[in-house]
Order: sequence, then C-alpha cells, then structure tokens
Amino acid sequence: MNDMSKQEIDDRMLITSRTGLRAVLGRWWFWLLLVLIAAAGAYYWFGRTGTAQPPAQGKGPAGATARGGGPTPVVSAAVKNGDINVYLNGLGSVTPLNTVTVKSRVDGQLMRILFTEGQVVKAGDLLAEIDPRPYQVQLTQAQGQMAKDQALLKNAQLDLERYKTLFAQDSIAKQQLDTQASLVRQYEGAIKADQGQIDSARLNLAYCRVTAPVGGRLGLRQVDTGNVVHAGDSNGIVVITQLQPITVLFTIPEDNVSGVVKKLQAGEKLPVDAYDRAGKVKLAAGTLLTVDNQIDASTGTLKLKAQFGNDDYALFPNQFVNARLLVDVKHGAMVIPAAGIQRGTQGTFAYVVKPDNTATVRPITVGPMEREQVSIESGLALGEMVVIDGADKLREGAPVVATTPEARNAALAAPAKSGPGSGAKDGGDAKRGSGRKHRTDGAPPSNAQ
Repeated sequence: MNDMSKQEIDDRMLITSRTGLRAVLGRWWFWLLLVLIAAAGAYYWFGRTGTAQPPAQGKGPAGATARGGGPTPVVSAAVKNGDINVYLNGLGSVTPLNTVTVKSRVDGQLMRILFTEGQVVKAGDLLAEIDPRPYQVQLTQAQGQMAKDQALLKNAQLDLERYKTLFAQDSIAKQQLDTQASLVRQYEGAIKADQGQIDSARLNLAYCRVTAPVGGRLGLRQVDTGNVVHAGDSNGIVVITQLQPITVLFTIPEDNVSGVVKKLQAGEKLPVDAYDRAGKVKLAAGTLLTVDNQIDASTGTLKLKAQFGNDDYALFPNQFVNARLLVDVKHGAMVIPAAGIQRGTQGTFAYVVKPDNTATVRPITVGPMEREQVSIESGLALGEMVVIDGADKLREGAPVVATTPEARNAALAAPAKSGPGSGAKDGGDAKRGSGRKHRTDGAPPSNAQ
C-alpha cells in the first residue's frame, strides 16, 4: 500500500463509490417500476369494475326511487264501506261426546265377533257373542228350584186351611196354627228368591250378546275369538267413539270472557268455525255449547266447548284445530286490505295517494280484522286511495304512478293470453335486430358494417 501513489488510491476510491451508487440507483428504479405497475393495475381493475356496474338510481328531493327521480309505481285500493265480523281465536282440540270401552258383563269364552274394525255402528247393534250354555244351565236349575218351592208352598197353604178349620172346632192348639202360617210365608219367600235366580240367569244370557251402548266408530279389536273374557278385564273388547255430533274444546283470553258470557245468558247462538292447523282450511261449522266454570290461573284463559254436527267426519278425536268464535258484526265500517297497514316507531300508518299523484303518510287507528280486510277506526276517509303494494319504496311526498289490483292482474295475465302470432312478431323483431350492435352506455345502437 506504501508503494501505491496517492493518485492511484483516489482513483480506486472513486471507482468503488461509483459502483455502489449504481447499485443503489438500480434498486431504486426497480422499486419505482413495481409501484408504477401496481398503480396501473389498480386503476385498470377498479375502472373496469365501476363501468360494469349499472348507474345508481338517484333519489329526488321528494324521496322517489325511480331513475332520475321519476314516480314510483304502486298498487292502491280505495277505502270502502263493509261489514267486519269480530272473531275470537283460540287453540283447541276435538273431543268426542262419548268414548266407551265395550267390556263383557259376564265371564265366558268369546264365540263370535260380529264387527269390523273402523265400522260405524248404532246403539244396540250386536258386536260379539259369549258362550251362553253355562248360564242356560243356571236358568234351568233356578226354574227347577222354583217349581219345587211352589209345590211346597201349595201344600203348606192347604195345611193352613185345614188347621184353621180345626182351630175353629177347638181341635188343635193356637201354636200349631201359627207354625203352619209361618211355614207358608217361608215358602213364599223362597219362591221370590227362586224368581231372582231365574231373572239373574236370564240377564246373564242377555249379557252373552254384547251390544253397542252408544253409536259411533269402532276402534281396533282388543281380543280375538276363542279367548275367555272376564267382567274385570281392563282392555275390553273394542272402543267406541261417538263422532256425530262431536265437540271442540278451546280457550279464549280472560279479558273476553264477560262479553261471551253475556251473549250466552241472553240466549244467543254464537257460531264457531274450526280450521286446520295452518288456519286456512275450514273443517266444520258449529255453535258454542257452554263455558267452563273457572279461569285457568296459570294461563289466564277460559275453556269453551263448541258442538259440531260433523256430518262428513272432517273432525277426528284429539285433532288439533284453530277455533274462531264469532262474537259481533260491525256494520258499515271503513274497510281496506290488510296489505295497506304499515307499522313503524310512531305507530300504525298508511300511505295515501293524493289527487296530485304523490304519497302522504297518514296515521290511522286499526279496528277488528277479518282475513284480508281490516276495519279503520280513524285516520282515513271513504274513497281515499291507500297503497297496498310498493309502500316500502315510498317516503312523504314521493311522486307515484298508482294502479288498481284489477289492472295489475289484467296486465300480468295479458302475456298468457297472447296467441301464436305474437311470438312470430317477436321472432321477426329479434331476427331484424340480430344484425345490430348494442351499446351499454345508453347511446342508440349502430348498424354493423
């Protein structure tokens, strides 16, 4: 290093510094290039995504949601006069008036079964027969004993007449006459006992023929032919459930009890309708029969019983139903479709279409509801148009284009009614337009070259 001149050292240091600077500069341009490429890619990607999205629909000052602040299409219905039925709804179950387990009244072998499972029977129909021979033997024995006792009684009565004659002639003692009179009474008592044995045997013979105590539908057979049945059997032979008429037990809130009880005390027949589990299909119509004598404190409800004719067997025991009790009818009420009712933080309201084709918010008071119709207590006037479809897009003062439900349904049904010619016309238009290029920027299409 001592041999190197100062000039050579300076030249080498200059070369080294220039080499390091070139390396630093090279790395700086490399990162700058990466940043530029990333920026260009982001610009290209986000710019393309933004052009692919449809243009946003701006809201006008009145709150309209149509493109360019245009009017919102809605469906409206007029406020009308009508009758509204006031119902009380309750959950209930079908309960038969009578459910009887048919059992044998005597012990014996089951000889015949004369019914089929599920059969509808009437009261007094023969269902089964039990072996009657043991009871026929008992009847014969009772009748024989009675004949014997009758003969003894007749002989004792003849002796009594003789003793009376002898006692009148002072030929026998009074004690002997009294003894004979007592013997006659003993035989008379024996004959009464024999008659009871005969009646018991005849009753057992009658019980050997098992008949239906009530009318109704038979269930599944509980015992087969040939088995020995007993009067103490718990299962019995078959179960009969009365289906005509049938009742429904349902509950109503305790707040409505007084009104229902007053109408029952006045002798009114309150109609009750039974609907399926979904509450859409009407199963049967009946009348309120009675109410329970106390309110269930745990649920705050009262049980009611309604009776139905059930001519078509639509109601089945233990079936779950929705019961609707008609308690009143409001005549001449203001009625609108239930779809027109809106609910918000400030309560119940509706959108009314004004004559200048703008929508306004109208607070209302809702009354009883029946199916798709709702009575209005206050807030609306007869003839006003209430929005029943499209209200979710509206604000106060929004411009609207209103149509009626009938016009909307006719417009929806129009394509279905068009004939084959309409398809040919559409096809021709499509064919004529096949040589055109469509633009996505809203400009008119240009002819292809």
